[in-house]
Amino acid sequence: MAEKLAYWQALNHALDAEMAGDDSVFVLGEDVGLYGGSYRVTEGLYAKYGEWRVRDTPISENSFTGLGVGAAMIGLRPVVEIMTVNFALLALDALVNMAAKIPFMSGGQFAMPLVVRMPGGVAKSLGTQHSQRLEHTLMNVPGLRIAVPATPQDAWWQLRQAIASDDCIVLLEHALLYGDTGVVDQHAAPPPMHQAAIRRPGKDLTIIAYSRMANLAQEAAGILTGDGLDAEVIDLRSLRPIDWELCVDSVRKTRHLLVAEEDCRFAGAGAEIAATLTERCFDVLAAPPLRLGGLDLPTPFNAALEAACIPQVDDIVEAARRLCRPPERT
Repeated sequence: MAEKLAYWQALNHALDAEMAGDDSVFVLGEDVGLYGGSYRVTEGLYAKYGEWRVRDTPISENSFTGLGVGAAMIGLRPVVEIMTVNFALLALDALVNMAAKIPFMSGGQFAMPLVVRMPGGVAKSLGTQHSQRLEHTLMNVPGLRIAVPATPQDAWWQLRQAIASDDCIVLLEHALLYGDTGVVDQHAAPPPMHQAAIRRPGKDLTIIAYSRMANLAQEAAGILTGDGLDAEVIDLRSLRPIDWELCVDSVRKTRHLLVAEEDCRFAGAGAEIAATLTERCFDVLAAPPLRLGGLDLPTPFNAALEAACIPQVDDIVEAARRLCRPPERT
């Protein structure tokens, strides 16, 4: 049955479905119980499943993430909610030294069916310590897998797939996506969790993005049609692993690559994407790949400055124009 849901509702329904079908699935984190989660994702689950399966925790990210690691090792399927990705810095020991490494260090004797959900991204004047994008940090940890759903449908699919997985999955959810609505077909067969999607086919340039930026890229592509530029928009849906095959096929077709991300441009996901696709597509590129990312500075609190420090739709449009129609040399 297809229905229109907000992004947060899709996540909520996915949790409900997995908890109803498997008693080993439980949720823990700050304010996930009585309060229903900072972004309402766990709303109603405490009343339905009780405090043993929807557990409010102290403000101690490393401790309750470590608890999730231990629970996963004994066969449970914990879903840890860290209130924002910024606070994940306090849980890096549990994530990096434990969750990512125990299956390897144990020779596969211990699986790690752990899901860690993290709202993040630049929202609305939340200040520099609540507006970070830490993709670059998490992508550099072998043993972690990272999903970045940009739509309610993907939120539904990818959270359910993550809970069913025996690997540690980090779900990065952009804070500004929670109110976005879209049609969710709960009975449709999902694509593989780490498979990218062509959101808009095109022939003149490839725009690769993820999370909220993938949605902005689609808006930009619509504007570019007025310039006679037909942009293909790829939503990565996953940052570890990356679906290189689909990306390579697209770049080889369009011969132009623009990578758009909200994270800081220096040493970010975009750098890895541009470098790898340059290696694999160098022989067909009509121009050097162009990267568009956030400015290399802490996110300002002021709303106007905050908006200016990350790419907007107009920035993607202008970058695409520069890439495909560079000014003639005089």
